[in-house]
Amino acid sequence: MAPSTGGSPPQSVNQITKTAQEYEYNPGVPLKYWLRTAATLIREARIYEREGHDEQAYLLLFRHAQLVLVNLSKHPDANKDDTRQALVAAEKEVEKNLAKLEVLRPRINKRYERYTQLMRERDSRKLSSEFTPVPGQQRPVDPALSGVAEPLEAGENRDLAVRLAQSELSRRATVRKNEDDNRRAAGVWGGWENALKTDKPSADDDLSRRIQNIRSNIDHTQPVPQNQRYAQNPVIRESPAVSATYSYPNVPRQKALEPSVLPGQIAILDKNVQRQPPPVLPPKERTEPQRASFVDGSPPPLPSKVSAAPAAPAKIPTSNDGASTPSDLDPSSYTFKPSAYLENGSPLRSVFLPSSLRNRFLSLAASNTRQNLETCGILCGTLVSNALFISRLLIPEQISTSDTCETTNESAIFDYCDSEDLIMLGWIHTHPSQTCFMSSRDLHTHSGYQVMLPESIAIVCAPSKDPDWGVFRLTDPPGLKTVLNCRQTGLFHPHAEQNIYTGALRPGHVFEVTGLEYETVDLRPKDAR
Repeated sequence: MAPSTGGSPPQSVNQITKTAQEYEYNPGVPLKYWLRTAATLIREARIYEREGHDEQAYLLLFRHAQLVLVNLSKHPDANKDDTRQALVAAEKEVEKNLAKLEVLRPRINKRYERYTQLMRERDSRKLSSEFTPVPGQQRPVDPALSGVAEPLEAGENRDLAVRLAQSELSRRATVRKNEDDNRRAAGVWGGWENALKTDKPSADDDLSRRIQNIRSNIDHTQPVPQNQRYAQNPVIRESPAVSATYSYPNVPRQKALEPSVLPGQIAILDKNVQRQPPPVLPPKERTEPQRASFVDGSPPPLPSKVSAAPAAPAKIPTSNDGASTPSDLDPSSYTFKPSAYLENGSPLRSVFLPSSLRNRFLSLAASNTRQNLETCGILCGTLVSNALFISRLLIPEQISTSDTCETTNESAIFDYCDSEDLIMLGWIHTHPSQTCFMSSRDLHTHSGYQVMLPESIAIVCAPSKDPDWGVFRLTDPPGLKTVLNCRQTGLFHPHAEQNIYTGALRPGHVFEVTGLEYETVDLRPKDAR
C-alpha cells in the first residue's frame, strides 16, 4: 500500500474528547443560533456513524453534550420563554446520546490500542508513515480521516463523487418514504436500538452521574487558541459585543427544537440539516465594491447598470439532467479528504456544485432581473463520504427591490429543510445592475452562514457583466472575525481589512460537476414568480 498523505492514525477517546472541546463559545451570540448549531451536530453525527466514522461521530456527540450542558445551560437567554423549551429538548437529546457515546467508546479505544500495539511490535517507521502527513505540512488533524489509509482527492474523483451522491441520495429518499411519521421521535439510529434496550435498571442514576461528570470536567477546560478550529464543527467566533445594527440571516422557529423534529445538515449541522439561518439580503451599495481575492488576483469591475436582461424563466424541473446511477455504492467505503484550507489552517470539506444550477436559478430570476429586481435562493444538500453535495435549490418567499431581497415566511424554509433532512450549504443571489462582488451587506449576510458551517458559500450572479458570476467565502482570518466584529451603523460601509473574502471555486473547496442531480423547489406564490 502506498503511503497516504491525507489519513491520520486512530485516536483514543481521550484525544477525541480534547479535540471536541476546541471551539470558541461566546454567550453574546443569541441562544437560538447555538441551538441550531447543536441540532446540526446531531445530524452530522448520524451520517458519520452510519458511514463507519466512529471517531468523528463520537467527537460531534461529545461536543453537543458539552455545548448544551456546560455552555448553553448558562446562556443569558436560557430562561427566556421563547428559548427555554428548546433548550430543555436539547438537554433531553444529550441524555439519549450519552448512551450512544458509551457504545462508541470501547470500539474507538479498541481500534486505537490495536494500532499502538502494532506500532510497538513492528518498530514500524514504514507502517506509521501510512498515517503521517507530508513533512512540513502543518495541518490540524481531521477526525473524519482517522484510520483512513487512502482518502480520495475530490478533484481527481468527481465522477465517483457524483455516483456516490446519486446512489446515497436515492437510498435516503427511499428510506424516508418507507418510514412512518414517528421515525424522528424514536431518536435511535444506526445500531443503537438494541444497545439502548439493554441498559440496566440503574441507567437513569448513572446517566445523571455522567451528565454531572461531563459538566464538571469541561467546566475546567482551558480556552482554546483561535487557530485550533476544525472545519467539520460549526463554531461561533464573535466579539463579546454583538452588533445590534444588523439583523443577521435568521429564520425564527415557531416551535421548540423538539428531539422528534431535530434537523440533523450533517451533523454538524443530518441526517444532516444544518440549522443555519437563511439569508436576509440587504440592499447593495452603489459605490465602489470591496475588493475580493479572485483566483486570477484581479479585483472585480465597478458596478454599473444592466444593459440587457436574460431570457424569460423556464418551468421548474424536478431534477438536473444526468444519467441515473447505480444504487449499490457504499459511501462508507470511500472518504474524500479536504480539498482546501482556511487561512488559519483548518480543513475545508469539498463542496460539489451541479454545473447547471446557476443557469437554472437565472431562468427563475429572469422576470425579476428584467425589472431590475434582485432574487435570492438557498443552497441545500447533505453529507456523503466526508464531502458536501448541493442537491436542492430552494427559492423562498421574498420581497425584492432593485437593491434588496429579503426572505419572508422564513419558518417555511426550516420546516421544509427539516422534513427533507437537508443542510443549508449557502445561498445564491443576483446583482441585476451591479458587478460580481460581495457588498458590505452581502458580507454580513454570509457571516451568518459561515459561523455555522465553515464550508458555506455565497454565489453571486451578475448576468450582464464580465465576470458574470462567482463563488465566494469569507477569509478566516481576517474576514469572518472582521465582519462579525463590525458595529458600523450605516447600510453601506467599507471595512478596514482588505482581504475580507476570496473565491471558493477551485483551487478553493468548491467543484462544479456535471451529472449531479438536484431538485428545484419554489416556495414563492405563483403570481410572484
